Amino acid sequence: MQAADKKLTQSEIDKRNKLKNEKPYVYEKIMKYDEKVKKGESIAILQFQYDYRCNFRCEHCCISKMEKKNRNFTVNDVKELSRQADEMGLAHIVLTGGEPLIFPEFDDIIKAIDPQKFYITSDTNGWFLDEARAKHLKDIGVDKIQLSIDSLSAPDHDDFRRKSGSHERCMKAIDAAQKAGLNIIVQTVVTKQRVRSQEFVDFITFLNNKGVGVFVSYAKPVGEWEGNNSVLISKDDMDYMRGLEKKHNVFTHLTPSYGLNLGCIAVKRMVSITMYGDIMPCPYIHVSLGNFFEEPLKDILQRGMKVRMFAKHIDTCLIAEDREFIEKYEVNRIDGKPLPVPYNEVFKKEDMLDK
Repeated sequence: MQAADKKLTQSEIDKRNKLKNEKPYVYEKIMKYDEKVKKGESIAILQFQYDYRCNFRCEHCCISKMEKKNRNFTVNDVKELSRQADEMGLAHIVLTGGEPLIFPEFDDIIKAIDPQKFYITSDTNGWFLDEARAKHLKDIGVDKIQLSIDSLSAPDHDDFRRKSGSHERCMKAIDAAQKAGLNIIVQTVVTKQRVRSQEFVDFITFLNNKGVGVFVSYAKPVGEWEGNNSVLISKDDMDYMRGLEKKHNVFTHLTPSYGLNLGCIAVKRMVSITMYGDIMPCPYIHVSLGNFFEEPLKDILQRGMKVRMFAKHIDTCLIAEDREFIEKYEVNRIDGKPLPVPYNEVFKKEDMLDK
């Protein structure tokens, strides 16, 4: 499933060479991904929800219904997570929340992950990302910022994020990250109502002109949008999106990159780790494949790769577009239950591979 280097874009080649110079150990792990994929192993980015504290109350929040448990991550637990992930040959951790930049132990978390062993991304809503903080993040080993912006219109963005003045701070955060030498992309939520709008095209163009790529997260009927199917995109909308990808620096988790075309990346290319240790197939499929505090990360990811729809190539976003998946699993087996739901309550024998 991995193409030759000659099929990488020039931008991807430049980024890979930069990584080779700055983090050679991480580079060597990534260069083994092709072999791991052929063996049917996960090469998951760990989307690590260390803490759910946040200074925003966004309209679409997908972690608002997570059940509280007795144990949550400490910095020492992060060290163990890093150790196990490194042993598996994983190379990328995304620190998220909540809002990571309000975590008082943020620097200790980055140190515990170990920047020499991982490419580290931090999500942020941008509120606290000024020039001084951006420079500090670069200095302690953060490589990339994923900044959430959801409209060119400041009032619309602020309303969606339920935080007056947040759009203005996001614009300053872009400049601060670029000045500090951080790689930065903008993550934006796209609904059925937005995907074909002129505002969305203008949004992409504006950010591309600032040298920033746009990562599209399709709306999902989970969290605060549980049961809200009116926001869901269609296959035709996804085809329209692929057309935009040919004209602009815009992409989704389905977009082939770095020679990999894995389709839906749940488990095989990403898992989400809740602050309570549950490991989910992605940030939006609220199923616990196992708990990090109870069994090894390797065993949990291997279990996830035995779920039929995660092991094979599926060229859609199951939780954003596949109405059959949404109805069968989300509506009938997940909605209304304490989250995340144990995997054996969601996936039955027929959902699992024989081997």
